[in-house]
Amino acid sequence: MLAPSNFAVTNPEVLEKAFQSGGENFVFGWQNWCSDLMQLLPAAKPVDDEQFVVGRTVAVSPGKVVYRNELMELIQYHPTTAKVRPEPILIVSAWIMKYYILDLSPQNSLVRYLTGQGFTVFAISWRNPDSKDREVAFEDYRKLGVMAALTAIGRILPDRKIHALGYCLGGTLLSIAAAAMARDGDDRFGTITLLAAQTDFTEAGELTLFINDSQVAFLEDIMWERGYLDTTQMAGAFRLLRSNDLIWSRLSHDYLMGERAPLSDLMVWNADATRLPYRMHSEYLRKLFLDNDLAEGRYHVDERNVSLSDIHTPMFVVGTLRDHVAPWRSVYKIHYQVDADVTFLLTSGGHNAGVVAPPGEAGHSYQVMTKAADAPYVGRDEWLKLAPHAEGSWWPEWSKWLEARSGECCDPPQIGLEDASGLPDSPGDYVHT
Repeated sequence: MLAPSNFAVTNPEVLEKAFQSGGENFVFGWQNWCSDLMQLLPAAKPVDDEQFVVGRTVAVSPGKVVYRNELMELIQYHPTTAKVRPEPILIVSAWIMKYYILDLSPQNSLVRYLTGQGFTVFAISWRNPDSKDREVAFEDYRKLGVMAALTAIGRILPDRKIHALGYCLGGTLLSIAAAAMARDGDDRFGTITLLAAQTDFTEAGELTLFINDSQVAFLEDIMWERGYLDTTQMAGAFRLLRSNDLIWSRLSHDYLMGERAPLSDLMVWNADATRLPYRMHSEYLRKLFLDNDLAEGRYHVDERNVSLSDIHTPMFVVGTLRDHVAPWRSVYKIHYQVDADVTFLLTSGGHNAGVVAPPGEAGHSYQVMTKAADAPYVGRDEWLKLAPHAEGSWWPEWSKWLEARSGECCDPPQIGLEDASGLPDSPGDYVHT
C-alpha cells in the first residue's frame, strides 16, 4: 500500500507520462476513476462488456439443456466430429462463479476443444441462489448437482463409464461424491480429473488469512439477515488475495497513468459473480477449511463417514504454479489421500489463467508425472526436480490421457431425451440469474 509506485510524485513512469502528455494522463485517470465508481452502483455492468455477452460471444458452444432441477441445469453439447468416444465427460464447475469459465470465447473454450477431440461433453450450470435458498446445504450440491447429473447422463447414455472433471470448489465436491460412491460400490466413474481443487485445507494459501473462527462467525452474522453471501463480499476477498495485481498495480495503471487495459472475456466472466447460500457457505468454511473433516476422515455423507482412500479410479490432477486460491502444494496432497494411479500436472499461470490455456496461446508450459497406486510417495520438492518439462498447453496432454482410458469411437449419442424438449438451448437460463 505504501510502495512508491502507488503515488504520482514517487513513480518515475507517472512523472514521465505527465511530462509527455502535459498532464493529460491525470485527466484520463480521473475519468477512469469516475467510471469505476459508477460500476459500484447496483446492477452495473463492466464498461464496454457488450463485446462479451453470454450466449452471444461467450458461452457459445452449441448444446442444449437436457435436465433441470431447482439447483442446476445440465447442458449436453453437440458433437463436432463424425465419431465420438463412448465415455462422456461431465464438468462440475464451482458455484462461486458462473460455469462458463471453461466455455469462454471459441478460441479458448475447453468445451469446444474437447468436442473437437471427439468427446461427448456435459456441464453443470448452477443457479444463482437468493434469500429463499438460505437453507441449501453443501450436501444438496452433491445430490442435486453431481448425483442428479450422473442419473440424467445414465438415461441418455446407459451403462457408460463417465469421465468426471471438477474445477476448484467443484473439484472438492466431486472428490466427496467420488469417495461416497466408492464406499457404496458405485463404479460409474471411469476417470476423475481435478483442476486446482483442494481436498486438504491445512495449507490453503492466503485465503486462510480470512478464515478463522471469529471471521466465520462474522460472515455467518452478515449472511443471516440476507440468507446468502453477497457477490461484492466475495469479490473483495479475492482481490485482497492478489492485491498487488488487482488493486495497487491497477491504481497506478488506470488512475495515475490514465491508461486502460482492454477488456477480455476472462475479466467479464470474473465480474459475473454469484451468491452463496448461508448454510452451504457456513458448512464449507467450518467442515472443510477450519476442521479439515474431509482429509481427516470425519466428513459424513448420508450419515456415514467417507474416506478419499476408497477412491481407486485413475486420477488426473492439475495444479497451477501461481495459484492464490488453491496452492499447488496443497492440491498435491491428493497423492497420499487416494489409493489410485495419480497423474499430477503443474502448469504455469494462476488459478484461472493457468487452467484456461488453449493450444497455440503463447507463454504456457507444464510439468507432468504419474504415480502408480502402489508406487512410493514422492515429495513435492523432489517431484519438481523429477517431473519432465514441456512447452505449450496442458490440454493435449490431458486429452491423450483420456483417450488412453476410453473405448473405440462410435456414433454420437442423441441429444437429451424426449422429456427435455421444452428446455432451452445452451447456455440455458440459470447462467443469466
